[in-house]
Amino acid sequence: MDENEILKTFGINLKIERLKLGYTQAQLAELLNIHEKHVCKLETGHQNVTLKTLSKIADVLQIDANKLLENNRRN
Repeated sequence: MDENEILKTFGINLKIERLKLGYTQAQLAELLNIHEKHVCKLETGHQNVTLKTLSKIADVLQIDANKLLENNRRN
């Protein structure tokens, strides 16, 4: 998987997990103490995530960080 695929996969998984909890991008951003535009860029694969932010996201979403990186889509 190349870098762009990883970013897109992460973004899709982030959005799915956020929606499962019923959070808006703004609500998630507030919980993470980051700007809403940053969440948008992460979800669309236009922004790389730092390990610190990945850890914070996983904590807020109450999931294992690996789940955000798994490619579960079928081609």
